[in-house]
Amino acid sequence: MTRTLALALALLPATLLPCGAEMLRQEDIVKAELLPGWREADGRQMAALHLQLRDEWKTYWRAPGDAGVPPEFDWSGSENLAAVRPIWPRPDLFDFQGMQTIGYKHSLVLPLEVTPLDPAKPVVLRASVDLGLCKDICVPAQLVLGDDLPMPGAPDPLIAAALGRLPQDGASAGLADLACTAEPIEDGLRVTARMTLPQGTGPETVVMEPQAPVWVSDATVSRQGDVLVAQADFVPSPGQAFDLTPETLRLTVLDETRAVEVTGCPLR
Repeated sequence: MTRTLALALALLPATLLPCGAEMLRQEDIVKAELLPGWREADGRQMAALHLQLRDEWKTYWRAPGDAGVPPEFDWSGSENLAAVRPIWPRPDLFDFQGMQTIGYKHSLVLPLEVTPLDPAKPVVLRASVDLGLCKDICVPAQLVLGDDLPMPGAPDPLIAAALGRLPQDGASAGLADLACTAEPIEDGLRVTARMTLPQGTGPETVVMEPQAPVWVSDATVSRQGDVLVAQADFVPSPGQAFDLTPETLRLTVLDETRAVEVTGCPLR
């Protein structure tokens, strides 16, 4: 057994998950490994989480939609680690019992930009990952992963392919103008984004992600020619204040064939 497989796969083998008439173990649904990747010239490591899912099962994007569960990462068991930044490939849109969800089917290679505390030393990367898995029902899962990240490592075609599926930035997609308005509602703010963006393929979904941890409704989306308008409600927890920071508001436009991601929406 390779070092990656020996260290990476601790998938709670005694856990049974209901699936219709079946009782599946977690490892029957998802297999996981850490791809150690390579060290960049500036000292950062490019690694990845690789998930392989049972047929028809899916997992979720960072903003999972109506019925999904966003993944949560705990890197506290790592050594020589300053930060880990997941770099999300373009997700797909799914219909789940009349609700829209956003995620990945069959497999996911999630690149991880790893910043060491001391670039002259290797990183020991350890993670606990909580995520949702969904077919006819949705179930929680927990992965325990770990590996020593090599220096300098070697190019990995799976990671390279995932990095080639990142969302477009606004300029590459032809974004000509973007502005937001915000108006108070009874329990928060209603934010409207108006952008001049050439139309893609099929129906469009717009995901709004503020930096603050607040609930965000699904955006209503309309289009007139190249002008796309999206509106969503931002609702903080009861008793908590919420101030929109437009500079950090992230907008992602998804359709059948593309994703466009922009951070920052000037208020007008």
